[in-house]
Amino acid sequence: MTAKHRNRAPAAPDTRARVRLKSAAGRWIVAGSVLGSGAVFLEGSVVNVALPAIARDFGLGVEGLQWVVNGYLLTLTAFMLLSGTLGDRFRRSRVFAVGCAAFAVASVGCALAPSLPVLVVLRLLQGIAGALLVPNSLAMLETSFRGDERGGAIGQWAAASAISNALGPLAGGWLVDAGSWRWVFASVVPFALGAIWIALRHAPAGEARAPAAAAARVDYTGATLVTLGLAGVVAALIVGPTAGFGRPGVLAAGIGGALCLVAFVLEERRLGGRGARPLLPLEVFRSRQFTGANVMTVLVYAALSGLLFLLMPQLQNNLGYSALTAGAALLPVSALMLALSPVAGRVAARIGPRLPMTVGALIAAGAMLLFSRIEPGASYLGVVLPAALVFGLGLGTLVAPLTAAVLAAADQGKAGVASGINNAAARLAGLLAAAALPLAAGIGGITRLDGPEFAAGYVRAMWICAGLCVAGSVVALLTIEGTTRKAAR
Repeated sequence: MTAKHRNRAPAAPDTRARVRLKSAAGRWIVAGSVLGSGAVFLEGSVVNVALPAIARDFGLGVEGLQWVVNGYLLTLTAFMLLSGTLGDRFRRSRVFAVGCAAFAVASVGCALAPSLPVLVVLRLLQGIAGALLVPNSLAMLETSFRGDERGGAIGQWAAASAISNALGPLAGGWLVDAGSWRWVFASVVPFALGAIWIALRHAPAGEARAPAAAAARVDYTGATLVTLGLAGVVAALIVGPTAGFGRPGVLAAGIGGALCLVAFVLEERRLGGRGARPLLPLEVFRSRQFTGANVMTVLVYAALSGLLFLLMPQLQNNLGYSALTAGAALLPVSALMLALSPVAGRVAARIGPRLPMTVGALIAAGAMLLFSRIEPGASYLGVVLPAALVFGLGLGTLVAPLTAAVLAAADQGKAGVASGINNAAARLAGLLAAAALPLAAGIGGITRLDGPEFAAGYVRAMWICAGLCVAGSVVALLTIEGTTRKAAR
């Protein structure tokens, strides 16, 4: 923080009730948060292992799979910011419960989808619902616990979320092999329903709306502009390799999307200058730590999303793994995340998040290089397992400190907005990775998910992902504060 922020008058005392992490109320809050956000993160990862099966059923190439993934990530990203604002204005537990209910309904629809267009539309709706619940799940933890207990709660949340990502391929593989890819979508419904029950029955004690947030108007104009902007840019990146980037429709989508994103930034600046409540309050980026943590999120999560998007087709189509075996290949990541994330959250609360974030991103970069060795004929014990172990070590070291750094850099009253921005940054990373990484690796628009062309593109993509992780480590080193005293502000 700047000296100006350090010398400002003390804020009014926070009189909201707090709970103990090991109390019954504390355990219910963490359980509800984990179940709801876990359903979204599980869906994001479990679908990856089902992509080859979806491609076979609907006759899809890389472009079709990009729409399946990005239909979900598009609205999940764009509405994440709106969700943070709604959570700060209304009761977070109620916004969270509405999101869980809508997510369950949309997931059932995806399971029954008869064609690719219908599936993509339902994925768009599923993304909106996911956006309502994810940032509010984390904001409930931020406002319910304090000090080391907040770090421990965030660590548990990060561990469960990361485990959902890692276990997703295993669960998805079993469902695909035992039944159909459609069960992959249906499998998350019980998690969402459980989260609804907890949110309505065990809402955080003392939860209330901030007066300023309750009186403010919701920035629906900003939400529309950012959604159209991202949709246009992503559509151009996906369709361009096959249709041609010079085609009028592709140019119109790309340029129109870029103009909408510029208009979004200008609109947010205008609202902020008038003292209104913009969807994206640009003043939060005056904090170097907040800005740096979100830039690192985009870089590292782009690498993570690119890996998960391309690894499953590589394992199944080029190495001959079944869906279940391909999913099981990432089980070591789950074990390491479970062991390391809570510890990393507490370490970051004591020494500051800079060191674990910097080191964790470098370890993840090494894992990407190891993943690049997964080619036809590679053995599991000699190639796949070492990559998974190093990857789990890197994620377990950096995820919880990264989340803590974002929330520590924002004012208490903007916990929902801060959480929404960071979650939007993570989903934006996945959106851009799925749209741009195949193009950058030379496999955008190809119709086959097997053979030497895809395998060579996969290797190039892993090197790109390693570079993204190294860049994220540098950003953390230069922007994240490294002491307990500073990180706690």
